[in-house]
Amino acid sequence: MALAIRNEGSKVNSDINVTPMVDVMLVLLIIFMVVTPMLQHGVTVDMARVNNPEQMPDADKEDALLIAVMRDGKVFFGTDPIAVADLTQKIRDRLANKTDKRVFIKADARAKFGSVVEVVDNVRSAGVDQLGLLTDQKKSGALAPPTGPTGGQ
Repeated sequence: MALAIRNEGSKVNSDINVTPMVDVMLVLLIIFMVVTPMLQHGVTVDMARVNNPEQMPDADKEDALLIAVMRDGKVFFGTDPIAVADLTQKIRDRLANKTDKRVFIKADARAKFGSVVEVVDNVRSAGVDQLGLLTDQKKSGALAPPTGPTGGQ
């Protein structure tokens, strides 16, 4: 009588199948690529770049009041275009039931100074307590001033 030898261990596949994981990652990548542009609050503005901008995290909040001044002089309240003359009343209406009377202005770096001043005047006349002018961080590698003493003595 002969013994039957069972060799079931040779049938086991120990390789990891990464195809489902790659499929899930590609779907997540596509979702993030579609959703990310929608997360931006307000209109896109090429803001002035400064060396040491003050951080204003409240400007990213959902209920923050953002005013954008474009380089061609157009003014946006949030994402809606608005006439500068109507800005004071619109801000008064939005701040009527808020305790935090703070407004943020994003002005284009090439916007005319007079149009930005006109917007600031209208915001101040609406009774705003604090006004924030938003700027971007200047690139560290571009035309940075020398850090140490120059010249040999």
